[in-house]
Amino acid sequence: MNAAEGEPHVAGTVTYESPSAAPGRPGRPMIVTEDAALLDDLLRLCAAAGAKPEVHHGLPERGGGWESAPLVLVGDDAACRVRGATRRRGVVLVGQDQDDPDVWKRAVQIGADHVLMLPDGEQWLVDRIADVVEGVGRPALTVGVIGGRGGAGASTLACALAVTSAREGLRTLLVDADPLGGGIDVLLGAETTEGLRWPAFAASRGRLGSGALEESLPELHSLRILSWDRGDSVAVPPPAVRAVLAAVRRRGGTVVVDLPRRLDDEVAEVLTQLDLAVLVVPAEIRAIAAAGRVAATVGMVVRDLRVAVRGPYAPGLDDREVARLLGLPLAGEVPAEPGLSRPNRKPPGSAARGPLARFCKGFWERTLVEAGGA
Repeated sequence: MNAAEGEPHVAGTVTYESPSAAPGRPGRPMIVTEDAALLDDLLRLCAAAGAKPEVHHGLPERGGGWESAPLVLVGDDAACRVRGATRRRGVVLVGQDQDDPDVWKRAVQIGADHVLMLPDGEQWLVDRIADVVEGVGRPALTVGVIGGRGGAGASTLACALAVTSAREGLRTLLVDADPLGGGIDVLLGAETTEGLRWPAFAASRGRLGSGALEESLPELHSLRILSWDRGDSVAVPPPAVRAVLAAVRRRGGTVVVDLPRRLDDEVAEVLTQLDLAVLVVPAEIRAIAAAGRVAATVGMVVRDLRVAVRGPYAPGLDDREVARLLGLPLAGEVPAEPGLSRPNRKPPGSAARGPLARFCKGFWERTLVEAGGA
């Protein structure tokens, strides 16, 4: 039995080939303990994760949920009372005595996957309980879009990618990572739509409930939008950015992030959670020179950086030549779409048969296949 790597607050892991929890059952963890202080701690952690557990003082009667509960938290005081239980995955032996040398013996006797000591293991346990409540699946494919220079059309492409993803039936969220950009919700016509904006999450830390967060955001065109408001500037620190993005990615589908052309601590936090980034570059020499600097900066954090080229082309340039000059893979040529600058226009990508929507649909088809998605 070796200590779990990267989890210093978890005493270790014991692995058994035992049945998983029954599919389709409610995601309610089970607590087994008679220790009042420990029970209070475990109930508090369940509440933090948004879970309502079943509580037992000993092994439940047959059919009482031991086999089907997705997660069982056994207090160290109750280990002897569940010793004859059916071996299964998802059992955590929870104690509070860091110096108890016999805890491993009791863990083996009850078939526990993990041995956890409080208070050191609290955050790990909250995350594990939240996984039970929300389900654990493939995280959202997260794509950042950034301009090679000002006015390159990055926000337009980000909106079009999000609108196209939602139209294709994917759970989609569009994130505005530029507080000085005027609000990407304006491009979608959602500036008056009710819902929370970035300043509401400035104090967020740790693990957030992804479902509740998503439902709190403005919804338009079948996608959710996390943008900035028009009030006074509010700093959203890196821990809050990390918590919010982790939550929105947890439910799968796609997340599109409109990125600013700078790298500070908050933007760096966003970049670390991207699966890939698209650099939008107009096909002109000065834009390519500026984009080279952006690529060098973003490329320090994002491993998969691609270029999307916008015309019209300067003499001697085409999309492949722009990509070659930047030393980046080509994501394609972003087509011009008439009417985007007209008053009362529809959002970018909303014309399903338009050139921009066709580009975005092809992008998602290729990228989702590369990512192993549908």
